[in-house]
Amino acid sequence: SDQDPNLNTAMYRPGLFFADGKRKVDYILCYKYKKKSASKSRLSITSNGSVPITIPSRLEAEPELGEVGAAAGEPEESKLSEEEKALMRQEFEAGLLEAGLQIERDKERSKGIGFIRLHIPWPILSREAELQKIKVAVKKKCELRKRSGVAGMWDSVVTKLNSPFQPDVPDTDIHKDSQSRVYFKTLKHPFIRDKLHLSGRLILHEEWANYGVMYKYQPVDLIRKYFGEQIGLYFAWLGVYTQLLIPPSVLGIIVFLYGIFTVDTNVPSQETCNHNLNITMCPLCDAVCDYWRLSTVCSLARASYLFDNGATVLFAIFMSLWAACFLEHWKRRQMCLKHTWDLTSLEDEEDELRPEYEEALQEKKAKIKAKSKKQVFK
Repeated sequence: SDQDPNLNTAMYRPGLFFADGKRKVDYILCYKYKKKSASKSRLSITSNGSVPITIPSRLEAEPELGEVGAAAGEPEESKLSEEEKALMRQEFEAGLLEAGLQIERDKERSKGIGFIRLHIPWPILSREAELQKIKVAVKKKCELRKRSGVAGMWDSVVTKLNSPFQPDVPDTDIHKDSQSRVYFKTLKHPFIRDKLHLSGRLILHEEWANYGVMYKYQPVDLIRKYFGEQIGLYFAWLGVYTQLLIPPSVLGIIVFLYGIFTVDTNVPSQETCNHNLNITMCPLCDAVCDYWRLSTVCSLARASYLFDNGATVLFAIFMSLWAACFLEHWKRRQMCLKHTWDLTSLEDEEDELRPEYEEALQEKKAKIKAKSKKQVFK
């Protein structure tokens, strides 16, 4: 047999994996061919990348496209001979094997399209991600264990309390390796099954730009996907700011209620509103104004006490501390979003003018200068 002993064979099963059912197909190269002698068996030849693929003793294929991976529908005919096409394809596959990729190809039939399936091992992906400076996780994720005991009970309570405020947006950014695993489970959810046919714009309209869902958290990832990173960061900041305004609002209401309950016991307000004291005030101006009674501003004094009482001092101290906490919280939230959205190395660049617009602007300026010069000479 002409087959290399280091190459293992397996029956071809169509799907997303190699014949062993473990290695995932990451890329497919295809080419058209026409073979003189048909073969009834449909076997797959798999290489583990340790040895290069050898050319068979007799040429079995007569490809119509010389380049590996060329589109199958291209009508152009290559001028290369059959031997040159086979050598070029074999040299290309040997280069892939040398780079560390794993190859699986079918036994060619009488004529049609040939497929070469490629699998990129994890070490190669990690190495290329580092070389190409692709900011993705190059280490396998380790799932954190759920806390047990009182901490676990507290986490479950917090999750249940926050669940009504979460936007009902299906998670579409699932990793490809886990899509097939969670697909059936996702479809079982009635809401997600109804939402799968909707576009991002409709989901945003129903789960974000709607007064009925104003109590829920914003779908920040979907906003970023539809409007872009800058708009997404703006609405993320707006959500954090609105969320952290809840404690000052509650405390402000408490301070206001304190003023309502204590306004009758406030000594300055009592003296101002006491008509028996007959306190006379000096005129507010020199010529026209007359003397006036202090009791005439009783309602104004009581109203000002509601917003300016002893508790407002504590409220002012709280707001100064709140401002510092808000800034630190937003810095952390911003860095998390930048890491998630891959914006850590993004630099702010000024918007460059469109060349056509800049050229038209220069011409317009030149015409204005020429016209002004003519008027000066006249």
